[in-house]
Amino acid sequence: MNRANAVIVGAGAAGGIVAKELSTAGLSVVLFERGPWYTPADCRKDDLRNQRTTVLGNAFGPEDRGFPRVVVDAGGVARIVRPSDNAYQNNAACVGVGTLSYGAQAWRYMPQDFRMKSVYGTPPGSSLEDWPIGYEDLEPFYDQAEYEIGISGDYAPDPFHGPRRRGLPMPPLPPNREWEILEPAARRLGLHPFAIPMLRNSVPYNDRGPCMRCRWCVGFACEVDAKNGSQNTVIPQALATGNCRLRTRCTAMEILMDESGHACGVEYIDENGRRERQLSDIVVVSACAIESARLLLNSKSRLFPNGLGNRYDQVGRHLQGHYYTGALGYFDRDTYDDIGPGASIAVCDYNHGTPGLCGGGMLANEFIRLPIHMIDRLPPGTPRWGHGHKQAMREWHRRTIIVMGPTQQIPTAEARVTLDPAVKDKWGAPVARIQGNCHPHTFEIGTVQAQRAQTWLQEAGAIHTTLMNSRPQMISAGQHQAGTCRMGTDPRNSVVNQSCQLHDVDNVFVIDGSVHVSNGGFNPALTIMAIAYYASGALLRGWKGARYRS
Repeated sequence: MNRANAVIVGAGAAGGIVAKELSTAGLSVVLFERGPWYTPADCRKDDLRNQRTTVLGNAFGPEDRGFPRVVVDAGGVARIVRPSDNAYQNNAACVGVGTLSYGAQAWRYMPQDFRMKSVYGTPPGSSLEDWPIGYEDLEPFYDQAEYEIGISGDYAPDPFHGPRRRGLPMPPLPPNREWEILEPAARRLGLHPFAIPMLRNSVPYNDRGPCMRCRWCVGFACEVDAKNGSQNTVIPQALATGNCRLRTRCTAMEILMDESGHACGVEYIDENGRRERQLSDIVVVSACAIESARLLLNSKSRLFPNGLGNRYDQVGRHLQGHYYTGALGYFDRDTYDDIGPGASIAVCDYNHGTPGLCGGGMLANEFIRLPIHMIDRLPPGTPRWGHGHKQAMREWHRRTIIVMGPTQQIPTAEARVTLDPAVKDKWGAPVARIQGNCHPHTFEIGTVQAQRAQTWLQEAGAIHTTLMNSRPQMISAGQHQAGTCRMGTDPRNSVVNQSCQLHDVDNVFVIDGSVHVSNGGFNPALTIMAIAYYASGALLRGWKGARYRS
């Protein structure tokens, strides 16, 4: 292959933006994605298969055989898992990655989320730290993402959000029945409900039509292309420049280094299973937190025998996701109106400011529950099969509301990704070994959040409620995975600097959720996008032509 200015590994929320920013600036770019480029026509509406991690397979990859991982539970027991096992912590493998099938909630982190150590201190046993950048540094790039990718919603009723230069480009979707039930109840409790910001067209925007309000949203590709991800926004723009080549079904194996200690490209497996090399001046790793860490750890050389960027054993540590908690409410009237996406109303009253808690999280109603989701959410004592089970499904599927949210997860250094010493993937590379769990204080925050969700449902008229706050036996990452290449000023406790550049190698950047120091009490997609715009600007400012030197 001809030498490129930049190779980007991963065509997701961050990688697509970096490709667009670099190619429009005139750099030659090769964008690698290990999966295919799906269209909605490729993704049938299969309620059982399309939930991203199910025993029936993954609608958006990776393939179930050939790419295992090893997970270690709280008891120290290791087992091999496939992508169809929930313990795999899967993210999609396709152009757009999670942005093709996500629920598309689009939250800015709060100013406090970047200063967690300063605000709360460091809980014993945790690795809670401040970010080396603040909300004010990312605000222009949050705005850029909101307008270039496209977001609908209305922040005006929320008094807790950080300063912003303007409102969102599209109005929120009209209220559904759950909104009408929950909104007055929230106000009676003194809360401040508002419409969830969504990476979803509510009106025609950027030459694509609006959401048709179908029930098949989270876990599915949008058949009218109204859900906004990198696959239908920035990646087409990058390709239109003529400076970007997209290589699908190509898996990066390692980052290549020259004798001077600089990256010179990547070695990869192409779509025909051949091992190839792509030379470049810059390498950008945007493969999501687990695979980004794995790629760095697998990139061993004479100068970096423990993996690239891993001089102080920091690559792979501080793995985070989100511990979701909330409550399920049963009502004596229909709450279901079959108007998607379902999720519509949120409150941010509980993200910060609770004495004794290091943060909190937003609470919102959940996406439409397909029948399969109700199987383990029927009232206690419901038969598991037969006539009684069917009757309970008929009675309760249309009369339930879930309120829940992502709890601010307190990181620990022991929740981490390493390379398994024995298990390899189909190409012969060591697979990711995932171990550790949330810090105990995360569960304390989650318990309080679940009780708050229960109170909201009871105020809305629920005749029975069930708390949803069971404690997992291992870290919960999945779609919200973050933290494994954290950003910082000290190489001894971070992997990249505040520009997302490896401390040890100035022409390798990690730009995705890996760099998050903490993961906020929100879905992280918009922050990943904002960081991609922010870091791309820093990269371009340091670009010196044929060779990159900071």
